Amino acid sequence: MITLYTIGFTKKSAKRFFELLKNNAVKQLVDVRISNSSQLAGFAKGSDLEYFVKEICHIPYLHITDFAPTKELLDNWHKEEIDWCGYERTYTNLLKERDIVKRYGVKQFDGACFLCSEDTPEFCHRRLLAEYMKKCSAEKVVIKHLL
Repeated sequence: MITLYTIGFTKKSAKRFFELLKNNAVKQLVDVRISNSSQLAGFAKGSDLEYFVKEICHIPYLHITDFAPTKELLDNWHKEEIDWCGYERTYTNLLKERDIVKRYGVKQFDGACFLCSEDTPEFCHRRLLAEYMKKCSAEKVVIKHLL
C-alpha cells in the first residue's frame, strides 16, 4: 500500500506545519508549486523550506515543477475565466501530457507529502495530483490530507 500526503501552508503557523509532517512520519516533502520563491509565508520559501524540513523533520525536500499547473491555468482560475471543473480537466490533461506517472512513478512517493499554498485541498492541484497518481497506480493508494 502507498500513502500519499498533501499539505498547504496558508493559515498554518510554522509550528503546526512542521508538527503535521513529523507526527505523520512523512518521508519527503514534494513542493508542487510552479514557483517556490515568491510566497508570503517566510518559512515556505523554497530555500528556507528545504533547510527547515531537513533540520526539523530530517527529511528531503524536492521541488517538482512538472507537478505544477501552468501559469496560464492558474491565472485563468484566479481571474475566474475558468470554473473548477474546467481547471480539473485542464490540469489532469496536463499531467497526462507530461506523462508524470511514467517519468516519475508513484511508488517512489510512498510517504511523500505534496505541498502547495492552499490551506485546504478541495480547490488545490495537490489533491488532483494525488488522486491522479492513485488512479494510475497498480497498487492500492491511500491519500491523507494534513490540515
